[in-house]
Parts: sequence; C-alpha cells; structure tokens
Amino acid sequence: MNTNDYVKYLTQTFVQYMDQPKEERQKLRAARKGLKEPFMLRWFGILPYLILFSFRRRNIKR
Repeated sequence: MNTNDYVKYLTQTFVQYMDQPKEERQKLRAARKGLKEPFMLRWFGILPYLILFSFRRRNIKR
C-alpha cells in the first residue's frame, strides 16, 4: 500500500466518523464495549474466573 493511499484511507475514515451524529457514535461505542469479555477472563484466562465463581456459589448455598 502506498503512503498516499494510506493517508487517503485514514482521511476518509476520519471524515465518515466525524459526519456521524454524536448520539450514534456513543451508541456504537456502547455496543462495542458490551461485546468485550470480562476483565479477569480477558487478562488471566478462565482459571481465576472459575475460582471466583466457585466462591460466589459457595456463599450463596450457606
């Protein structure tokens, strides 16, 4: 990809983003945020998540 093509692509993307109404940008940002995995699962894998889940489950049964 040529440097001019890349700058053109970035400019077009930026202009499309700025042309959207603020409310629509906020909705898209919230939708992307909702699709993320929980922090513990994303950073440390499934094991800490399972340990936390088992502690919560044990406290509920008591």
